[in-house]
Amino acid sequence: MSTLISITALASLSPLGNDPKTIWENYLSENHFFSKRHLDNQETWCASLDENSQQIVAELQASDIKYKSLDKSVLYAMAASRMAVENAGWKSDSVFGINIGSSRGATDLFEKHFQEYLETGKAQTLASPTTTLGNISSWVGHDLQSTGPEISHSITCSTALHALLNGVAWLRAGMVDKFLIGGSEAPLTDFTIAQMRALKIYSNSEEAYPNQALNLDKKLNSMILGEGASVCCLEMGKKDNALAFIEGIGYATEILEHNISISAEATCFQKSMKMALENTNLEEVDAVVMHAPGTKAGDLTEYKAIQKIFGENLPLLTTNKWKIGHTFGASGMLSVELAVLMLQKKQFIGVPFAKAQQQTKSIQKVLVNAVGFGGNAVSVLLSVPLPTPPKERRL
Repeated sequence: MSTLISITALASLSPLGNDPKTIWENYLSENHFFSKRHLDNQETWCASLDENSQQIVAELQASDIKYKSLDKSVLYAMAASRMAVENAGWKSDSVFGINIGSSRGATDLFEKHFQEYLETGKAQTLASPTTTLGNISSWVGHDLQSTGPEISHSITCSTALHALLNGVAWLRAGMVDKFLIGGSEAPLTDFTIAQMRALKIYSNSEEAYPNQALNLDKKLNSMILGEGASVCCLEMGKKDNALAFIEGIGYATEILEHNISISAEATCFQKSMKMALENTNLEEVDAVVMHAPGTKAGDLTEYKAIQKIFGENLPLLTTNKWKIGHTFGASGMLSVELAVLMLQKKQFIGVPFAKAQQQTKSIQKVLVNAVGFGGNAVSVLLSVPLPTPPKERRL
């Protein structure tokens, strides 16, 4: 039995927009999508959803009285999932699995409920059911009227790619033949920003590019938070409508020295990449979409891990975090989106301030990396569907 998995649809809401054409055009631009907002009692860089995406979310929330009490992270996931399922041609009442995770879940809503409790000593009736992590996939399942399994989880910043691992496992086990997977995050709150500042990893830069992801010579940490959701539809086997194929998956966890540590050469990434590439000639990998959050240690250790795997013949290296920031649990799937777009367009999208890289051939295979607090790394190898050769005519 073939173990190939088809990505038959992909949809997202992010600072880049929600329409594939617009998203690609925004990737071609050298502009970033950061703006200053008054958070954490000061002007702070962040990346918010574009206006059209915000309108989509507002209309979704107003469409059902039950949706008015939901957190942004849930609404983002619901909006993206509607688009993906429609693009894949799945019937709303068909059987498919759902695994959409989040690093922090109902961030904004939880903070509001907790603040109200501190002020009044009372909790709202819906405080618990609307802030649990399982809230995300269960509401997506309700909205789509799916009858398959519904799973939510948090594995910090590698959450979305762990959802992909889970979807692949269910498909290969034959328990379902379709799975909707991804991540959603709405982390732009005072308390979350304050936590990142406490770690001394948040950008205070006034440079043209305040997030210096993939600048391996940077002197200061430059992470910036963004919000968004990204999901994709997975189907078993080689489908005619596939946007891309999942050829390899890898995962690893490393022993930690402290809560946010990663080894000097990112041992977890070395293991996850090696696993994902075990059946692949390394020369066939054209590009790597790195996790590269914009921190000094995070970017450099991942780069060293890539060097360990590929040696002197490095693939093209890129990331999207210089443009839209770090979307925590959604980031891995937004990286998959960039990879799929490059595969479709046969064009590499680089980082404008990083060391120049020359594309010398068509983009056919792209490796995507993600890792989170806890040293939980995931690597996924994607390939482009090749055109079917014409059948020979018999005289």
